Amino acid sequence: MVTQHFLVTGQVQGVGFRWSAARLAQQLGITGTVQNLPTGQVAIVASGDTAQLADFARQIKAGVTPWAIVHDLKVTAARTQRFAEFRIITR
Repeated sequence: MVTQHFLVTGQVQGVGFRWSAARLAQQLGITGTVQNLPTGQVAIVASGDTAQLADFARQIKAGVTPWAIVHDLKVTAARTQRFAEFRIITR
């Protein structure tokens, strides 16, 4: 199991992006969190195997909802974390 941090930039707030990302993660068997940032970006911390996370990144970059427009996706390695589920963090 590996953990990665995703920083998503674009039109990704107010368009159902977090909900759609959480649903995708659950479908792929990925655990972690997704949250809006004050900068207008979305931060995701995701744990799973390498193939799951590669598929997740590919689909996130393509846009997980028709209303989202992803301009940039930065993926970095993170300290391995274990989550019970994938959840949306709200402020």
